Amino acid sequence: MSLVSRTTWSALTRGALALAIPGTGAAAQSPGRLITIDDYFRLKRVSDPRISPDGEWVAYVVASSDLAKDHSSSRIWMSPAGGGDAIPLTLRASSASSPRWSPDGRYLGFLSAREEGETQVWLLDRRGGEAEQLTDIKQGVGSFAWSPDGGRLVLTIRDMTPEQAGDTTWIGHQAKTPRPHVVDRLQFKRDVAGYLDRRRNHLYVFDVGEKQLRQLTAGAWDDGDPQWSPDGTLIAFTSNRDSIDGSYNSDVWVVASDDTTQGSSTRRLTSNGGQDGNPAWSPDGRTLVITRQTSMEPIALIYDPTHLAVLPVEGGTPRPLTAALDREIRSPEWTADGRGVWGILEESGDLHLVRVDLQSGVVTRVVDGVRSVSAYDVGPEGMMAVLLSEPHLPNEIFLVDRNGLHQLTRTNERLLDSLRMAEVRSIEARSRDGTTVEAFLYTPPEYEPGRRYPTLLRIHGGPVSQYNRGFNFDAQLFAANGYVVLMPNPRGSSGYGARFSRAIFADWGNKDFEDVMAAVDEAIRLGYADAGRLGVGGWSYGGILTNYVITKSTRFKAAISGASEALYTSNYGHDHYQYLWEIELGLPWRNQRAWDRISPFWSVERIATPTLWIGGERDWNVPIINSEQMYQAMRRLGRETRLVVYPGQFHGITRPTYQKDRWQRYLDWYGQYLTRD
Repeated sequence: MSLVSRTTWSALTRGALALAIPGTGAAAQSPGRLITIDDYFRLKRVSDPRISPDGEWVAYVVASSDLAKDHSSSRIWMSPAGGGDAIPLTLRASSASSPRWSPDGRYLGFLSAREEGETQVWLLDRRGGEAEQLTDIKQGVGSFAWSPDGGRLVLTIRDMTPEQAGDTTWIGHQAKTPRPHVVDRLQFKRDVAGYLDRRRNHLYVFDVGEKQLRQLTAGAWDDGDPQWSPDGTLIAFTSNRDSIDGSYNSDVWVVASDDTTQGSSTRRLTSNGGQDGNPAWSPDGRTLVITRQTSMEPIALIYDPTHLAVLPVEGGTPRPLTAALDREIRSPEWTADGRGVWGILEESGDLHLVRVDLQSGVVTRVVDGVRSVSAYDVGPEGMMAVLLSEPHLPNEIFLVDRNGLHQLTRTNERLLDSLRMAEVRSIEARSRDGTTVEAFLYTPPEYEPGRRYPTLLRIHGGPVSQYNRGFNFDAQLFAANGYVVLMPNPRGSSGYGARFSRAIFADWGNKDFEDVMAAVDEAIRLGYADAGRLGVGGWSYGGILTNYVITKSTRFKAAISGASEALYTSNYGHDHYQYLWEIELGLPWRNQRAWDRISPFWSVERIATPTLWIGGERDWNVPIINSEQMYQAMRRLGRETRLVVYPGQFHGITRPTYQKDRWQRYLDWYGQYLTRD
């Protein structure tokens, strides 16, 4: 029996509305031009909607990329909830993020690092005037949240570096020579962050009126995600205080907000061996809703969905709320009456706003249809702002109220109206063992039924992730260049339950390979794909599975393996996944056969597909050494191949010039092998 239902306004508690409005996935396209690479840099990226306490305004972040300046930045905007022109609130020249209204609605706080300083909290007075810097923390501020009375902020702040602390004992101090990295931690690397030292993130309370800072927690661990209790006396937060580098465990804790002893009042509320986190307070302050893993098996850490549970603040065993659903629900918040919890449900290729009944656990879809909700904020009188995307619509903010669902922001409307985009449909394939595999299929804007097109199998990262029904620029760009684009969710994907995801544990490139090949065969059977002109590619795990595809099949005429892994033992101690490797494959010197069995490097001689290897020079998530080794092997074997390495880039390619270059190389590589006669 399903725990997911649909209902009407009258059956929901205060402000929920079941909206199953048809999406735009198969909407007729008006005349316009085809999308190009440069359109990515014209598109604005909307995020983080926040409703003012009076419900009159919605603040949000708009990010953009400047190709000429090779720089990306973000600004905070504000739109009237009743409709009207959006207003920019922060400067174009300096990035701003994390808009947060003061409880009385007078101020809008935000984070910004102006004049290349450290990130600080700034305040805008709604009555007018320029933004003013509120905090002046040497090492900067990571996040902040207002106390219920608006008189204090809780901040997350990282410990100071020796330089910030005024230490001049380093012999290279005068010459400004960087200190050597001294490693003594088990987990000693992190992509983007680089080599890790023993500095940690802790909680601080900042008095807004007095501008006084007081440290609230301390220790050899990270504390994060602080949430004020409704009466302002407690702060709930998440921390791993067990095996700091030897596990991904996290627990929920509370500390008195007036603690002056750096955490002596701290109480631990959970002791689950897995990940507990994302605490949210009930309106009466007696209960927390949290996300947690229900299984203590090591496999659960990587592959199982997290669920919701309710937890008494005074102590006790968490009560599971959604465990029977076998789907992930994230970002929990309480309904105003305390009888339910809002959240975002991941199911199949859907991301929907839902309400979970506190007593029965029944999950009611509030905003669904052919769309993906990635964030939301709850306002007064049941009003909600949701960030959602559709197949032809990048993220925009919609409001949910008693009148239904209506679009608030139209940030990219003029550009989108000028474009003719691909139609998107969902297909299902049967894998070799009978498992049903969902895939999204994009057809070129000038698609002619009955004609077969060169087809790209594009594989998502993760592996525990998925493609959803939101806007996908990559797929639209490929389709605009004449390709059918096939984007499957093979086993390992996250929206289909724990068993579906667990199927590839310690067995990468087996069931998931069969699944993506079944999707290709189905696209051929349905008459979309030209079996003689197939390409494959992906980034991160998408690149990893691409490596399995081209070492197991010769059906593909071109491949692009982005930021992938190949010889897994070479990653141990070089990437930042040492603990996850040990969970899945064991210690490499004790279980070498398991590591080698699934390493595509040992099958490199089977590759007949021309392959482009590509990645970031400083990627410590999936180090470039993997691409280098596969490229070297293919060159030694005399196969068609190329290696592209982006200087200074991490796992994500973030510089606009490199982003454009990468897309152009994608189109050139596929075009060279799939569109020629």
